Amino acid sequence: MKLTFWGAAQQVTGSMFLLETDDYRILIDCGSDFDLDEIGRKTRYEEQKSVFPFDASLINTVLLTHAHIDHSGNIPNLYKYGFEGRVVCTEPTLALTSLLLRDAANLHQKRLNARMNGSSKKRGKKKKEVPMDYFVEKNVNEALDNFVPVAFGQRYRIADNVTIVFYAAGHLLGAAHIVLEVYEDGEKKRICFSGDIGRSNYPLLIDPQEIPQVDYLICESTYGNRLHEDQGSPAEALADVIKRTCIDIPGRLIIPSFSVGRTQALLYTLNKIYMDHSFPNLKVFSDSPLAHSSTKVYQRHVRLLNKEARTFQDDNDMLFDFDNLIYLESSDASKAVSNYNEPCIIISSSGMVQGGRVEQHVEANIGNPYATILMIGYASEGTLGWRLLNGQDTISIRGKQLPVLANIEKIDVFSGHGDQNDLLKFIKLQDPEKLKGIFLVHGEQQSMADFQSKIQENGYKSVEIPLRGRTYEL
Repeated sequence: MKLTFWGAAQQVTGSMFLLETDDYRILIDCGSDFDLDEIGRKTRYEEQKSVFPFDASLINTVLLTHAHIDHSGNIPNLYKYGFEGRVVCTEPTLALTSLLLRDAANLHQKRLNARMNGSSKKRGKKKKEVPMDYFVEKNVNEALDNFVPVAFGQRYRIADNVTIVFYAAGHLLGAAHIVLEVYEDGEKKRICFSGDIGRSNYPLLIDPQEIPQVDYLICESTYGNRLHEDQGSPAEALADVIKRTCIDIPGRLIIPSFSVGRTQALLYTLNKIYMDHSFPNLKVFSDSPLAHSSTKVYQRHVRLLNKEARTFQDDNDMLFDFDNLIYLESSDASKAVSNYNEPCIIISSSGMVQGGRVEQHVEANIGNPYATILMIGYASEGTLGWRLLNGQDTISIRGKQLPVLANIEKIDVFSGHGDQNDLLKFIKLQDPEKLKGIFLVHGEQQSMADFQSKIQENGYKSVEIPLRGRTYEL
């Protein structure tokens, strides 16, 4: 049996791992790679003549840990390049992946239309090539027709010699650790792919489930060398910020937030705060159609949420909707919020302030000393969110150089990733004498190196940090 690391190898995004038995090929995750710049992406495609470094038609099955686009975003391309098999995931992952892939296809279509319009206006100029990783709605539909939902805890046979079980990973609704049992040459081997590991006591989500003893563990390491700073509850942390920024002074609070997962945790927490703290009637504007659709998915799957959320639902009928919440569907409605002069809260995507409607809210408020921009998660280097967190005096938005007069704050209670302690807790479920190997993925190089040392300090001997394209015999 062979395992090849084709993504999230010494980087965070692009999760994609190929497990091969004698006569069966399984792809675990098939995510978009956001760490490659355009030059690197073009070079790779020219070398491979494809989005993939393997023949997509030879893959038998895809297993999907969760819906986030860095794990699911290349699935439509897999079908475009010849894959004819099924994608196996949990039911909520299917629902959320459908929303995210359709959103991505819509963005690709807009960019394709802009390229075509640009080409027609500039006659005589060489037509721009269409990026190889672009897909459109028909590619998404073909992919979704082949998704197979499987319940948590259900043993599911994907081949004569391979069965899988999904265990709840926290992190996101539907997210799973995947444990495979492979029978080869009369021997049973167990392999676990962690997916993204959540944290304990996170709003809405159950704690990550324990997995059984395995032979090989492929483990994410996003926060492999970091501990979460905020130790209080999300409600306490958010209520404190609201009081200081919108009540003690008549200001407005801008919260960049990812549409799927993070926004639902925020809305649920705000609902609890408004019921418990008797805050003034501050308007809350949720400015992301994708977030609105995702919230409906969460509401439909209440039975998979944690006990606190289920009890709140029973007592109050709705997890997310409250009197002062306004969903902004159209772009005109989004722009009109700039003319709302009362203290308010605006939640908008994207979480790294890189594209999306949140850019216009930041642009409109960055020069306002009565405005606060609250960062609630990780921002990649070079993004607008990263520049705000690093205290730059001026920032460039849409070609304009603007002074930063707004207040910039950060809390990490809404981060959906487990920190170093959470990751270690997950690994320590395994007996070091029985675990044959750990492979660290989905992290920055320094985070991986530090976490590798930490794991080895705890008695685990074989801890690898694979390079992209490296194959291991299991």
